[in-house]
Amino acid sequence: MTMMKPARSVLALLAVALLSACTSSHPPLPTVQSVDLNRYSGTWYEIAMLPNRFQAMCVADTRALYRPDGEAVSVTNQCRTADGKTEQANGIAKVVEGSQGAKLRVSFFRPFYGDYWILELDPDYRWALVGEPGRKYAWILARDASLDATTLERLLARAETLGFDRQAFVRTPHTAPKN
Repeated sequence: MTMMKPARSVLALLAVALLSACTSSHPPLPTVQSVDLNRYSGTWYEIAMLPNRFQAMCVADTRALYRPDGEAVSVTNQCRTADGKTEQANGIAKVVEGSQGAKLRVSFFRPFYGDYWILELDPDYRWALVGEPGRKYAWILARDASLDATTLERLLARAETLGFDRQAFVRTPHTAPKN
C-alpha cells in the first residue's frame, strides 16, 4: 500500500508538468479591433512568412483567395512548387465569436482548425500581418505581389514586438501574378 502513494505522487507531478508545458509563455496576442470581412475578401499575396511544415512544398507565388460563404469564409491557397506545378488547398474559416472578424479559425483538414488572427491591417486593406497566439506561424500579406520596403520593415518590427521571431521570417518570391 505504501508503494502506491509514491507512484501516485510521481504521476500527479508528471501530469502537472505536462499541463504546465501546454500553457503558453507568451502574453495575450492583441488583434485589430475589427475586420470587415467583405473588404478583406479577395486575393492576398504572401510577402513573407514564418516557415512551416504545411507550406514546405511552396517555393514561390503563394497567395490566398478569401470569399464570403454564408456565416463562414471560403479559403483557397495556392503556391508554385519547385517543379513549377501549382499546389492548391481549399478550406473554410469561421469567425471567432466576439472578435468582430479579427480572429478566425481556419481548417483545410476538417475537423482540425487553426488560429488565424489579424494583428495589423492597413485602413485601406492593402496589407496585413496575420499570426496565431503561439507565435509559431505568421504571414505578411498584401493585395499586390510586392510591398514597399518601409511597410515591410514596419510589419516585421511589429511582429517582433508581438513576440514573433523576426529573423525567421522568409520573403516569398513572386513571378508575374497568375489569374
